[in-house]
Amino acid sequence: MRSARTIFFGSLVMMAVLFGIGANRCASIDEVVISRAETTEKVVAVTIDDGPHDKATPHMLDALRETGIKATFFILGKSAEEYPSLVRQAIADGHEIATHGYSHRNMARMSRAECEEEWEKAERILAELGAQARLFRPPGGAYGEALVKGAKERGYHVILWDVDTRDWQVPSADTIAERILSDVRAGSIILLHDGQYPIHSADALRKVASRLKAEGYSFVTVSEMLGISGGAE
Repeated sequence: MRSARTIFFGSLVMMAVLFGIGANRCASIDEVVISRAETTEKVVAVTIDDGPHDKATPHMLDALRETGIKATFFILGKSAEEYPSLVRQAIADGHEIATHGYSHRNMARMSRAECEEEWEKAERILAELGAQARLFRPPGGAYGEALVKGAKERGYHVILWDVDTRDWQVPSADTIAERILSDVRAGSIILLHDGQYPIHSADALRKVASRLKAEGYSFVTVSEMLGISGGAE
């Protein structure tokens, strides 16, 4: 089993994206985990994990609305059950809905049957709210070959990140913003959270949005970014 924090440069064929929308493919690799897009385009994707949360998510949605950013929310099925109106609001605001499983248990340690149950429960809840997820992020970023294989067979693309803000440790908004600005580059996938409160991720996003736009970056959803092909590392 590998952690997301160890796989940023894990595979030279990481972007055999499987989307069929312009990304390069590599037939010799059946299992692909994506932590950033291989592109020279100055695009970044904001991803938000662990929500919805009755206090944190409204703040995040407000920040996204104010900055004009469309994000990718990796929704926990259990939380969506509790706060369905917030998922509906994210959908209405034009954000991408992806799955983080149902319960935030370590799926890399689960049996295939247990993983299937996690996916099925989350899928059912999201379907009831009008969303069908194509992207999956394993809880904690923990994955192994069996989990990736199962996710692919279920039709998911496994998405991690390359900019880890560690916002769940509740640093200041300035610290979160500094971490983003120091690590971001073309094709980055930024990891933020909205599954706990207090958390300063929304304020950090406000701080970095105008700065990155001034530097020529555009914000896109993960699926949009993975449709962009560009130069290799």
